[in-house]
Amino acid sequence: QVQLVESGGGLVQAGGSLRLSCTASRSIFGMYSMGWHRQAPGKQRELVATLTSSGTTTYADSVKGRFTLSRDNAKNTVYLQMNSLKPEDTAVYYCNTHFFWGQGTQVTVSS
Repeated sequence: QVQLVESGGGLVQAGGSLRLSCTASRSIFGMYSMGWHRQAPGKQRELVATLTSSGTTTYADSVKGRFTLSRDNAKNTVYLQMNSLKPEDTAVYYCNTHFFWGQGTQVTVSS
């Protein structure tokens, strides 16, 4: 069993930045790909970015060039740096790897 804990969400003005963290209870990101997903009210959950165990990143077109993934293996943590935030980025952000999901962290971008 693995616990994933997201943090770093909050309220920010459009154009601002936030850094989300996803910390695992044990070393797992080196074994499985992980993903950041988000779900806005009334919308389906969407995949925002992925990081493979070998370090390859992919991003949804809607966040490409603004969001960046990174990983700290020593801390069992993956970060999602979010720059140039837009109101449409408002959502609950979740991380997942293998069969495990975090509880989510709210990101709210005001216009």
